[in-house]
Amino acid sequence: MTGQTWTPAPKRGIIPLHPLTFGMLLGRSFSALRHNPKVLFGFGVVIQLIVVVLSAVVMGFVFATTFARLESLSPSSPDFEAVLAGTIGMNLVAGIAVGLASIAFTALMQGVVAAEIGNAAIGVKASLGALWKKMLPAFCRLAAFASLSVAFVFGIIVIAFLIIAGFIAGGLGGSMEAIGGLVVLLILLVLATIPLVVWLTTKLLLVPSILVLERAKFRDALMRSWRLTRGRFWVAWGVTFLIGAIMGLAMQVVNIPVALLSSMLGTVIAPTGSTDPSAILGFVFALLAPQILLLVLQAITLVVQSTAGTLVYLDCRMRYEGLDQALISHVERRDLGWTDEQLSDPFVVDPGRAVTSAPPPKQVPEWAMNAQYPAAAYPAQPYAAQPYPAQPYPAQPYPAQPAAAAPQPTYPAPPYAGQEFPAPPAFGAPPAPPAPPAPPAASPPPAAPQTDDSSTWAAPGSGPHGPA
Repeated sequence: MTGQTWTPAPKRGIIPLHPLTFGMLLGRSFSALRHNPKVLFGFGVVIQLIVVVLSAVVMGFVFATTFARLESLSPSSPDFEAVLAGTIGMNLVAGIAVGLASIAFTALMQGVVAAEIGNAAIGVKASLGALWKKMLPAFCRLAAFASLSVAFVFGIIVIAFLIIAGFIAGGLGGSMEAIGGLVVLLILLVLATIPLVVWLTTKLLLVPSILVLERAKFRDALMRSWRLTRGRFWVAWGVTFLIGAIMGLAMQVVNIPVALLSSMLGTVIAPTGSTDPSAILGFVFALLAPQILLLVLQAITLVVQSTAGTLVYLDCRMRYEGLDQALISHVERRDLGWTDEQLSDPFVVDPGRAVTSAPPPKQVPEWAMNAQYPAAAYPAQPYAAQPYPAQPYPAQPYPAQPAAAAPQPTYPAPPYAGQEFPAPPAFGAPPAPPAPPAPPAASPPPAAPQTDDSSTWAAPGSGPHGPA
């Protein structure tokens, strides 16, 4: 017998290999932290702390250095304006550098999380080095995509600045009515950008996953994310919105008691406003410890939101491109012993199944699956009684069957003496029933006892001789 006849069950990943429901997308976004906590939790928190600490140190150093020099000059000095312009320029450059570091951190985390969730979907727990190797080719494109949000915000600020400058240049900024109209216009501009930001963010939610898992180019990733989210827009937005609301609520729950505790500790540590170094260090520690907890929550929020984006990507591809079949085939071949060289990348896009500019098939909601096919009501069908005539059956002749030799019966020993043993039956004849046992011989009744007159008692005076 050749070949393998039994295959072990595939290793289960963090998600079932079939299209996901809304509850699965939301729940698995949080539970994915348990699959590889060293990468998703430890790495994210450490990088977040490093970025925040470096940003605070750089901005504090630049701010303190530049403004200390500016304070050393008199406003009437001819170099005051040049130093002021240099101070503002240095702080702007430092702010841009800190913003770029934040963008790089966001891109780095999105790429690592996308690579980790792709491996976790097929039951693989990869190391940080393997995830870094998979993410590194797409890092520049990830950073470019992360910078789009900053560019969008910067563009809104520029538009608002141009509107204000236009009002001032037109001489409309001197009256209260013009200032009120300008404020209303800016408020409307901000309110109009909110749905635009939500729409663009949701439509481009899958770009980091596409850049890492499919190794697509930047333009192709934007187009594929736009097409894959058709028909799943509200699901993708709902998952990201709920995650943001849950984590935002958790931050507020932590932040409010922390603010109260910090204000109380400030009066306890230094009640008289003492400038003692120990009091200052205690107050700083009481202020920094809660902030570190908030930074941890921010890192978890970024990881969970990136995980949700990758899960939505997997769900859309399983619905529209049959990715679940490719993943199942990959897992089965891996469990059969195929090497990494023999196994192909399961996330490679099949041109025959890839989504196109045509609208995707209409998705039936989960709540409508049972109501789509209502139970059909069938009227009762009358059935007339069917008469069946009696069927004559002729007698069936059966030939005589030769009787088999009957076993010779065994008889117990006669229980009574003098009982005769019955004669054995003839050969071929049925055995005779055993004779009933003979009743025991009747014994004669016992004789009446002989009475002796001499021994018989009699009343005095009634004997044969009369009374004495």
